[in-house]
Amino acid sequence: MDDGPTSPQVVTLTVNPAIDIAASVDRVVPLHKLRCTSVRRDPGGGGINVARVVRRLGADVLAIYPAGGSLGQLLRRLLDGEDVRSAVVDVSHETREDFTVTEAHFGQHYRFALPGAPLTENEWGACLDTLSAMTGAPGFVVGSGSLPPGVPEDFYARLADVAASKTARMVLDTGGRPLAAALQHGVYLVKPNMRELQELVQRELCNAADWLKAARSLIERGSAEVVALTLGHQGALLVTADTAVRARAPDVRPVSAVGAGDSFLGAMVWGLASGADVVQAFRYGVAAGSAAVLNSGTELSRPEDVGRLYDEVQMEAL
Repeated sequence: MDDGPTSPQVVTLTVNPAIDIAASVDRVVPLHKLRCTSVRRDPGGGGINVARVVRRLGADVLAIYPAGGSLGQLLRRLLDGEDVRSAVVDVSHETREDFTVTEAHFGQHYRFALPGAPLTENEWGACLDTLSAMTGAPGFVVGSGSLPPGVPEDFYARLADVAASKTARMVLDTGGRPLAAALQHGVYLVKPNMRELQELVQRELCNAADWLKAARSLIERGSAEVVALTLGHQGALLVTADTAVRARAPDVRPVSAVGAGDSFLGAMVWGLASGADVVQAFRYGVAAGSAAVLNSGTELSRPEDVGRLYDEVQMEAL
């Protein structure tokens, strides 16, 4: 295991990282050999993508993740190339791959997520221990992404407990039972999409009034202090105990939706870590989510696009 620096502004934990491969073909047709062009490889997984955006925007960040085999070594090299510092937990299985194929003729995108290899209790436990063993306290701990086989559903709940012991603000972006389990412990900020929020409150949400009521219910029961609900092309909703703001995304021509959610969260966390208030940070998040869709393949938002789109985000108090 590699020891990262102490007390960065932001620590991310990605328990199911990947090498993201993006390529283009003219058309997707069965049986034929499809020759790809414009191939690129990026470090991937929710928390790793958040770390990449945080670092691009200028904050100090440490990414904790398990890695194994030659693809694990590539993951570390790619993050080194983006100046993202790593605390790597060595594991026995090869790091997984995901791939995205763009069909150039019709402009369609096909995304394939491969399963992660199982982690042993010692391996996933070492990810938590890496954070616990840090001296000092990061400002924010981000848990993001799916869980591979072998990792218990309460993993992010355990991460929330470790973050609380470090007096760090826990930020969470996951789904299903791992999300519900962590919210029973309480986090600082949660970023659900519409489907995830409906699953949490167990009812259909038909309009902005429903969205607001559902988000505020999470706050009232102590699940989160801040809810940032992402709504795709409809923008996003920010809710705290005393604030509710709807943001309309800037009018951009989308190229690919890959990485928009991670870019949103990375920019929002960067804003908070840099001293912005929660509404300003939310606006940076919406700008970064919109900036991400300008890029093809697995590329994330770029700082120059985030800065340009920030002033174009339309905000409305609810």
